[in-house]
Amino acid sequence: MPLYHTLKALHAARETYTGNALGVVPTMGALHKGHLALIAQAHRESEHVWVTIFVNPTQFDKQDDLEKYPVSLQDDVASIYEIDPNINIFAPAANEMYPEGLTAQNYPLDGLDTVMEGADRPGHFNGVITIVSKLFNALKPNRAYFGEKDFQQLQVIRNWAKKYRIETAIIGCPIVREANGLAMSSRNELLSKEARSNAGFIYQVLSDCAANATSLSAIESKINTAFAKQPNVTLHYALCVNEKTLQEVSELDNKQNKRLFVAASVEGVRLIDNIALK
Repeated sequence: MPLYHTLKALHAARETYTGNALGVVPTMGALHKGHLALIAQAHRESEHVWVTIFVNPTQFDKQDDLEKYPVSLQDDVASIYEIDPNINIFAPAANEMYPEGLTAQNYPLDGLDTVMEGADRPGHFNGVITIVSKLFNALKPNRAYFGEKDFQQLQVIRNWAKKYRIETAIIGCPIVREANGLAMSSRNELLSKEARSNAGFIYQVLSDCAANATSLSAIESKINTAFAKQPNVTLHYALCVNEKTLQEVSELDNKQNKRLFVAASVEGVRLIDNIALK
């Protein structure tokens, strides 16, 4: 049962593989079907697979959000081993990854980190890149898998990898959704049953916008109408942006490379989602 908690043990295990098809799936645990889809894809495409489970403190801007983040290591391990008991799992403690203190590095990310989630959560993406960099340095993966639910994060990581000439291929994987359309997230576990069921309206309005909206004003109207019917939901932003730059667009005459992003809080739980406008 290849479960490791220290970098020393990771390095020793990593040295046993000398091929060029090592895939890694970085996670913060509380695994759901979305994570398992990433792991399954890595398993199909890689000779050697690592899953990392680490709730990274430096990407949280609020201590209570960090403290509330669900942890279920035993269940996570069991879910991974159902895919393949030979998948390697790295689940370190915080002091293992940050022996000199919980400090994130600062990276130039071309403004991708200062909009949307970056605007609402200052420093978040520096924390993300700090831990991804540490994991890549330790594992030296050939491919790394990330979900498109966190599309902004995916683009930030791609930008960093290109800028710093990281040889790992960054693979984006489609959003996996619950039966009602809600994007699967570990945070969904924090919602009441009723709120979780109701939160599917977010994807419904995104889909409506993608299929039927022909202008930014039409998108704004659909978003405002849908959220006005949800008094217990707080809308943080709804933005149509260029997929590559993540900058807000000023027109919608061509939907190519445009994506609609939404962030909202339900019962105090922050949910994000996005959809391509094609």
